[in-house]
Amino acid sequence: MKIIVPMAGRGSRLRPHTLTVPKPLIPIAGKPIVHRLVEDIAGVIGEQIDEIAFIIHESFGKKVEEDLKAIASKLGSKGTIYYQNEALGTAHAIMCAKDSLDGPCVIAYADTLFRADFTLDPNADSVIWVKEVEDPSAYGVVSLNTNGEITGMVEKPSTFVSNLAVIGIYYFKQGEVLRKELQHVLDSKLMHGGEYQINDGIKAMIEQGKVFVPGKIDEWMDCGNKNITVETNSRILNFLKQDGEALVDDSVVQEDSTIIEPCFIGKGVILKNATVGPNVSLGDGCVVENTTIKNSLVQHESTLKNANLDNAMIGSNAKFDGKFTSISIGDYSVLE
Repeated sequence: MKIIVPMAGRGSRLRPHTLTVPKPLIPIAGKPIVHRLVEDIAGVIGEQIDEIAFIIHESFGKKVEEDLKAIASKLGSKGTIYYQNEALGTAHAIMCAKDSLDGPCVIAYADTLFRADFTLDPNADSVIWVKEVEDPSAYGVVSLNTNGEITGMVEKPSTFVSNLAVIGIYYFKQGEVLRKELQHVLDSKLMHGGEYQINDGIKAMIEQGKVFVPGKIDEWMDCGNKNITVETNSRILNFLKQDGEALVDDSVVQEDSTIIEPCFIGKGVILKNATVGPNVSLGDGCVVENTTIKNSLVQHESTLKNANLDNAMIGSNAKFDGKFTSISIGDYSVLE
């Protein structure tokens, strides 16, 4: 089994946090988004993941490539790096990794997290993960036949088709079949708004009689902007607490401080006269002093003093000393 992860976009809606780090490497509850994503997929699939192919922009640099290969290694997988240097759509991104597109594979866009209890249908050629939504007109949705098989995909339907929204995670029993159809999309210059889309390859497979079925998930979480990312961090923390996962490192130093679970608190964090939580992630090496913080996400090696924070997102190596509450400051920022 392979996982292919298109992630070449920088994530402009999450600036300033993505000015120095690609969005999929922003930590959620102590792990990068893409790390949690591939872990979740591996758990749902229940099979050994042989390779994880990451499709990035070449400008991300060697450090990012090394980090991504390390994520694959932690899952016992080979990490492969491909480049997409032009934003030409989902089909183009996937075809940048065409050398890895064969055999059973999962394609997953790296800005989505999910929770699911799901078993692959051995009779299906493909699975498209979907989530029931209240307003289907705001999403791409699938249409189903009486057997519960996917017969089509409609983008933001003006009339009701179904309430099953596509979340951006797909399974293909034979990746080479998708590769052939996407190559046809590229060769035919079949574009929408200047981009090549995976949907055209999927529609061609359905027309050929390939069996597509929906994989329904329980929770779908986005990391599109600051507020949504902070909310996703809170939701993940609560799921991890329910799973009984230890979230506070043994090396945390507490002086006259209180931790209100759930919280992720990394290695070497120092808390002095602080109240932390609920729903807070503090990366390794942070110092929090004379501060109350809840519902917030702080990356590593940052210092917070004399603050009362709620719905805050703070990057790495930042310093904050002040009276503001709902803030969003990037790496190496100093507010004193």
